[in-house]
Amino acid sequence: MPAKKRASKPATKKKTAARTKRKPNAAFMKPLTPTGPLSEVVGAKAIPRTEVTKKLWAYIKKNKLQDKTKRTMINADDKLRAVFGGKRQVSMFEMTKLVSKHLK
Repeated sequence: MPAKKRASKPATKKKTAARTKRKPNAAFMKPLTPTGPLSEVVGAKAIPRTEVTKKLWAYIKKNKLQDKTKRTMINADDKLRAVFGGKRQVSMFEMTKLVSKHLK
C-alpha cells in the first residue's frame, strides 16, 4: 500500500508592520580611540567603529581616493598609506581589517 501524501500547509508571511526595529550590535557602538596615523584622518576622540568608517569614507570621497575604474579599490594618499601599512592601494574590504589595527 502506498503511503498517503499529506497536504502541505500554505506558507504564511510575517507581518512587516509588526516587526520591531533592529537593535545595533553593542560591539559596533562601543567607543574606540583611534591611534597613530588613523587619528590624523578621523580625529583623536573616542568614537564607535561605525563612525570611524563613516569619517574614513568622507575623507576618501573628499580627496577623490576611490579608484575610477575599479570602484572597490581605495588609492592611498600619504596619510592613508600609513594606516594601510604602506600599501598604495587596498580593497574596501581589506581597508576595514587594516583600520581595526589602529583602534583601541
